[in-house]
Amino acid sequence: MRQFDVVVIGAGAAGLHCAAIAAARGRSVLVLDHAKQAGKKILISGGGRCNFTNIYASPENYLSANPHFCKSALKRYTQWDFIALVGKHGIGYHEKTLGQLFCDDSAKDIVAMLLRECADHGAEVQLRTSITSVQYDHHGYLLSTSHDSIRAQSVVVACGGLSMPALGATPFGYQLAEQFGHRILPVRAGLVPFTLHDTDKQHFAELSGLAVDVVASNQRASFKEAMLFTHRGLSGPAMLQISSYWWPGETLQIDLHPQADLLHELQLLRRERPKMGLRTALQQWFPKRLALILAEQFQWPDKNLADCNNALLQAVAGTLHQWTIKPNGSEGYRTAEVTLGGVDTDQVSSKTMESKLQPGLFFIGEVLDVTGWLGGYNFQWAWSSAFACGESV
Repeated sequence: MRQFDVVVIGAGAAGLHCAAIAAARGRSVLVLDHAKQAGKKILISGGGRCNFTNIYASPENYLSANPHFCKSALKRYTQWDFIALVGKHGIGYHEKTLGQLFCDDSAKDIVAMLLRECADHGAEVQLRTSITSVQYDHHGYLLSTSHDSIRAQSVVVACGGLSMPALGATPFGYQLAEQFGHRILPVRAGLVPFTLHDTDKQHFAELSGLAVDVVASNQRASFKEAMLFTHRGLSGPAMLQISSYWWPGETLQIDLHPQADLLHELQLLRRERPKMGLRTALQQWFPKRLALILAEQFQWPDKNLADCNNALLQAVAGTLHQWTIKPNGSEGYRTAEVTLGGVDTDQVSSKTMESKLQPGLFFIGEVLDVTGWLGGYNFQWAWSSAFACGESV
């Protein structure tokens, strides 16, 4: 039977980073994962270039039943700390938009960096290994795996949530937490595209692939980014962001022209080009396909601007600035980037990530009830929570 100070369950962003940090302190560390490859979610993130952090990351960018929980870890290991690590390994990166940092070359560089850090400090990474049971006694933890049995003083749960099951996501982390008495707050898909009801889907089917800059809002949040029409519904950064703040049955308000006051622009155009048709006029600001489909859906008359009174122009502008749509649902965990909810943070130390109920049991990353915005924030939570744990495990 092999013995380690620390066993980390999950060879993803949080697990690998934590393992390297703990090993650097002289701890004997083993990382276990059932996958054939380490960091699978890292590899597909950011279109294969890994949006590894955000220069604006702060506690305000995270959702949790306890919004204060993430503050300590984020303060102690910031985006600048991880950027320094990336720089130390000579990985080129660039800012895309809104503070999002991506690798110049490939997400493989981040995985290679994490594995190199583990190797340099002596942390062992063992893949293709399933864990069949985790028991606790006066000697510590006994883990039975598909290969052998392992003893450890501490166990770190870093196996993520339910998003992207095709990459191997399972509820194992939640089950292990419950085994040791932890509450799991209701989980659901976050940062996920919306599906539309059949009638709306038919209306907008031919817009699939079209992107427009919008402000998407509900009573809880508002995001100004791009929206993408898909053959199933609505996607793009604005929709993914607002999805984390949306509940089934609710409507969304979408400003399709946040750049300027559309009523003012329509009235100005009516003075300058009175013979222009209303539907043609809308094509000044919207792609032709979108302008025509919206005009058809809302039955706006196809008449010259000179014949459009202010009430009509107000109605058109008002609808386009506050297009209200009720999604049918979301695409679910299959395409979700994160899992909302998870291990209740009230039962976990915000300083060390150790369970308040079970000595030597730690939780980091997505398995916890901490979810970041789109744009590198969830990776930053992985790095920060991993550091807090790695420094104390």
